[in-house]
Amino acid sequence: MELWGGLECTVNRVEDQYFSQMERNGHAMRPDDLERFASLGIRAIRYPVLWERTAPGALEHAQWAWSDARLNGLRQLGVSPIVGLVHHGSGPQHTSLVDPGFATGLAAFAAEVARRYPWVERYTPVNEPLTTARFSGLYGVWYPHARSDRSFVRALLHQCRAVVLSMQAIRSVNPRAQLVQTEDLGKTYSTPALRSVCEFYNHRRWLSWDLLCGKVDRDHALWDYLMRSGATPAELLWFQEHRCPPDILGINYYITGERWLDEHLERYPARYHGGNGEHRFADIETPRAFAVPTPGVGALLQEAWDRYRLPIAVTEAHIDAHREDQLRWLVEIWRAAQSVRQGGADVRAVTVWALLGSYDWNSLVTCCKGYYEPGPFDVRSAVPRPTALARLMQELSAGGAPSHPVLDGPGWWRRPGRFLCEPVVRQHEPPPLHLQPEPRRDAHRSAILVTGADGRLGSAFVRLCAQRSLACHAMSRAALDITDVQAVEAAVARYRPWAIVNAAGMPDVDRAEADPKACEAANAVGAAVVARVCAAADIPLLTFSSEMVFDGRLGRPYVETDVPAPLNTLGRSKVEAERAVLGEHARALVVRTSALFGPWDGRNVLVRGLQALARGEVFRVADDVTVSPTYVPDLVHTCLDLLIDGEAGLWHLTNGQPVTWWQCLRRAAQRGGLDTACLQPCCAAELAPNAPVPSYSALSSVKAVMLPPLEDALNRFWDLWAAQQDDRIEARSGAGCAAR
Repeated sequence: MELWGGLECTVNRVEDQYFSQMERNGHAMRPDDLERFASLGIRAIRYPVLWERTAPGALEHAQWAWSDARLNGLRQLGVSPIVGLVHHGSGPQHTSLVDPGFATGLAAFAAEVARRYPWVERYTPVNEPLTTARFSGLYGVWYPHARSDRSFVRALLHQCRAVVLSMQAIRSVNPRAQLVQTEDLGKTYSTPALRSVCEFYNHRRWLSWDLLCGKVDRDHALWDYLMRSGATPAELLWFQEHRCPPDILGINYYITGERWLDEHLERYPARYHGGNGEHRFADIETPRAFAVPTPGVGALLQEAWDRYRLPIAVTEAHIDAHREDQLRWLVEIWRAAQSVRQGGADVRAVTVWALLGSYDWNSLVTCCKGYYEPGPFDVRSAVPRPTALARLMQELSAGGAPSHPVLDGPGWWRRPGRFLCEPVVRQHEPPPLHLQPEPRRDAHRSAILVTGADGRLGSAFVRLCAQRSLACHAMSRAALDITDVQAVEAAVARYRPWAIVNAAGMPDVDRAEADPKACEAANAVGAAVVARVCAAADIPLLTFSSEMVFDGRLGRPYVETDVPAPLNTLGRSKVEAERAVLGEHARALVVRTSALFGPWDGRNVLVRGLQALARGEVFRVADDVTVSPTYVPDLVHTCLDLLIDGEAGLWHLTNGQPVTWWQCLRRAAQRGGLDTACLQPCCAAELAPNAPVPSYSALSSVKAVMLPPLEDALNRFWDLWAAQQDDRIEARSGAGCAAR
């Protein structure tokens, strides 16, 4: 079984605006990506020569230089392109999916592609025609924004006709050319009351392949529906006369593809409420509802094989999740495909999607909000950065066993905390064995050891490791003195962790100034000891530094390459720690961060300020010191992803925007509707600090901007913090400010 790759290349139209993934991910301007792709060991790649980009106007004015360079580059690297011509698009501006000329127009373009690249063997003229027809013709999401069965059927028929005509045109040049026809494949389940709706959806999911295979005749389950929706017998029977069965069925499988329909709306969150015009029902992903997971992709591959008896490939395997779950998802799909193949089905490949990640698919690419889902490469760095997925791909392509220790745990779709409703209990068989995590031979090394686990940052790591099903040994400051070499060595020998997170130390700048020796021991000596032990055992290390290593005189956000110049004891201890750790251990990841806030401790400025404002009390906060507030959950999640990726060196991680604490607290209070009249700005000196602090200590990065924007973090912080309060906080308007 081969490993393939895929490049997210959607060019979709919303009104008269086009959204291009390749412009967003930078591949359009970065030819050296091809060598990165080849380094993964893939045998083939789904690669675009898109109609909209290549020939947006008349075909005789097509611009071929880009695809000339890219396709020939892939050929030289030994990676076979599976050329896509339309990917969730509707063609150039002069046509659309409901235009009768769409099919002949695409076929003319396909003929030119084939003549220019006669050596290309595999094509996908239209990606996911059924899915694209649904989103463009039935749901109104993409152009032409129609919302009717007639428009859906028209868009589907035009796309499938375009596939047939395009392959005829291509094969007139290259008779050996193969059709790799992709489609999103899922399955719908329902209550007895919605059985007819469920059956309709489960018939509809096959419709594009059924048309191409000439299976749609008067006995087809959806013949009457198609007739009612504007299709004519002649145009449906045309597909029987011009059968174009795929040489490979390309199955795109996503966690959202399997659905549960239930008429009891009150059992489910409001965002899942919907219907079909005749029935009202909740429509929710099965992992969020089913007590026992469905059999998953393996069963769907088997269904497709039993229905068509055509070669199969998984042509998109991707999940929007933390890194360990991305790894678990790919391994689960790989094993399922292998199992079905061993059972006799002709399963050819699994395709890792998307090699450069994707943008804004959480909003169906209808706007540019910058929501990014990384893939084997993360493009938020100046140069695309390989993630743990890249290393997993190299293992799979070489025939090796997946080795990352985080694969021990179950994916979120199998964990107890996945439910968004009362779990639905259904009578069916337990999931196949290949979907269960395989035990590792050396299970002791599958845990992360967290030092300082009783502190603000350490406890957050323990909490979120549990949430992410990452095995974790939590060691408080009392349980492990990180300045004691023998104690650290004993902990490593006992727990045999695969990584250590050092969250111990003294983070309080005033306390550090009052007790320099204790600060030096906790921050510098302890960090050096842990680094030395980790280096000797070849264990990755994550440890933390501070914005206090800078003096603030630059007056702009500091980056990793700026020279430290600390003003206080804390800053000096962190500079010493950085030098020792990076000097001792090549696999150490040192994260400088700034101005932590979070929902789980009562000591940070935002929590104390919001509590005071909720009580109508005056709260004074500095407005002359600029920082980069950092939301602890975002910091911890990103650090864990980087640790899993095997990153090392010095990184700056914050939520980005430079603000004062007064500005930050004011925004958070306004987000929750609290009266900010009691929030009083002051100078930092008025709060009687023990230590001098830089007036400007905001951080930025020359490596990557990894955390979400501050505004987004403040919104999530408020929602989580407010939910934890015993009594509902009511916005106070016009209330007087009580004395503290």
